[in-house]
Amino acid sequence: MKNEVKYLPIIIGATLALGIIIGGWLNTFNGDHFLIENSSKTKINKLIDFIDNEYVDNVNTDSIVNITVDNILSQLDPHSVYIPPSEQAQVAENMKGDFVGIGVNFYMYKDSVAIIRPIENGPSAKAGVKAGDRILYADKTKLFGRNLPSDSLFSKLKGEQGSVVELTIYRKSAGKQIKLKIKRGVVPLKSVDAAVLLNDSTGYIKINRFAETTFAEFKSGLAKIKNQGAKTLVIDLRDNGGGYMEEAIEIADEVLKDKQLIVFTKNKKGNIKKTYATKKGDFESGKVFVLQNENSASASEILAGAIQDNDRGIIVGRRSFGKGLVQREIDFEDGSAVRMTVARYYTPTGRSIQKPYVKGNEEYFKESEIRFQNGELYEKDSIKIADSLKFKTPKGKIVYGGGGIVPDIFVPLEVEHGNENTVYLMKSGFVVNFVFEQLDKNRIDFKGLSFTQFENKMGKTDLYFSTFQKYLFKNGLDLNLSKSKAIVKRYLAAEFARQLYGESSYYEIVLKEDAMVKAVLKK
Repeated sequence: MKNEVKYLPIIIGATLALGIIIGGWLNTFNGDHFLIENSSKTKINKLIDFIDNEYVDNVNTDSIVNITVDNILSQLDPHSVYIPPSEQAQVAENMKGDFVGIGVNFYMYKDSVAIIRPIENGPSAKAGVKAGDRILYADKTKLFGRNLPSDSLFSKLKGEQGSVVELTIYRKSAGKQIKLKIKRGVVPLKSVDAAVLLNDSTGYIKINRFAETTFAEFKSGLAKIKNQGAKTLVIDLRDNGGGYMEEAIEIADEVLKDKQLIVFTKNKKGNIKKTYATKKGDFESGKVFVLQNENSASASEILAGAIQDNDRGIIVGRRSFGKGLVQREIDFEDGSAVRMTVARYYTPTGRSIQKPYVKGNEEYFKESEIRFQNGELYEKDSIKIADSLKFKTPKGKIVYGGGGIVPDIFVPLEVEHGNENTVYLMKSGFVVNFVFEQLDKNRIDFKGLSFTQFENKMGKTDLYFSTFQKYLFKNGLDLNLSKSKAIVKRYLAAEFARQLYGESSYYEIVLKEDAMVKAVLKK
C-alpha cells in the first residue's frame, strides 16, 4: 500500500523547522537546547559546503540532500515522507481537486497521443474533441512519433486559464486531419466518482479520496440522491487511501447529530483536540452503511470510525488498512515538501487504529501481504485482535483498536484464494488501455446502441474475455482468468460502458453483482 503515501491526511501549517537539512535557519534563541540544535545544523551545512567546494569530482549536492532527508525520515514512522519536486506538483494538484488544461483522458498508444475520452463539459469536449482522436500537434509542437514522457505532454496541454492552444487532430473515424482551437479552462479532478440510486430508496456515493473539493462534491451528490428518494445512504470508501482529514470530518458531520464526537487528536505534548458534530447535518436520520476494504486508510478510517463508534451505521467489508497518524506539511523553495507525523488520531470511543510499525517500514507495508497469506480476506475469524484493545460503543457494541476498523458485516474477496491479483488488475489502467484499443478497432460495432442493447451484447459474448486473456499473455502477464470469468467480464463490460456512455454507467454495471452492495441490500 505504498501508493497510499500520496494521500496522507494533512493539516496544513508551515511551522515545521527542517532547516538542518536544506540550508540551515539561523537560530537566534539562547539556551543549551538551541545551541545543540545549531551544532547539528552547522555539521550538516559544513559537510555539504565542503563537498560542494572541495570534493574532487562534480557532485549534485541537491541529490545528496534529498538522500539525507529520506534517511532521516526513514528513522521515524512509515508516513513521515519526503516528496521530491517532480512528484509534489502532481500530488498538490490531485489534492486541490482541479487543474487548468484542455480536459482529456489520454495515453500514448503506439506512437501517438490517443484520446480515451474528453472530460464531460470540459474545454476539449466543448471544442469537439472525440474519443479515439489522436493529437498530432499542439500548436507547432509535434506530439506523434516521439517517445515523450508524460510530464512533457502535460506541459504542452496545460497552461494559463483562458490561453488558447491549436490542436491538429487525426480523426480515425473520418480518416482526416482537423484543426481545433481550444481555450484552456479549469478541469475538475473528481473525488466523488458516483452518486446514484441502488434501488428506489437506497442511495450510493463512491469517494475515491479526500481532496479539497470532496465535501462539496459529497453534498451535491447527497442532495441529488435524496431528491430521487434515498432514505438509506451507502458510502463507498473501498480503495480510498485518505487525504484531507477535514473533509472526512465534514462528511461525518452530515450524518451525526449535534455534539457527537467525530475524532480527537493527541500530539507529542499530550495536547488533545476534540472535534464534534454540529446541527447542520443533512442526513442525521435514515440508515447509513460504509463499505471498506484492506486499502481504505487514514481519513477513510476517521469517517468509518466515527460512524461505527457512535452507533450511527454499519461497516461492511474487510478490515481497513490501519493508519491513525496525522501529518503536517512544509513546502520548500525547490518545489519539494516534507510531511511529518505530528499527532495520532483516535476514534470517539478512544481507540487508535494505527497498526504497529516498530519492526520498520518494510515489515509495516508487508502486513498487507500477510493478510492474504493468513486467510483474513476470506474469513473474519482469521483477523487477529488483541483483547486488550477492546472498546465499547454507547450502545454496548464491542469494537477494536490496534490495526484498522474491523467491519460489522464481513464480506470476503470475490475470487478464490490465490487469484487475488485478478481483482486489482480489473481496476487498473491496464483494463482502460485494453478497452480503448478494442474500441479503436471496432468502435462502429457499438454505434447507436442503447445502454440496454449494449448490456445484452456484452452479456452474450465471450469475445472480449478471451481477447483480454490473450492481451495479458502478450504483455507478459501469466495470469489465468478462467476461474474468475464472471468478475472479469463484469469489469470489462463496465469499462466499455465508461468509455462509451460515461462514469455513472461504469457503476451501473459493476454494482449490480457487487458482493458488498448485495450484503447491504439484504439488511
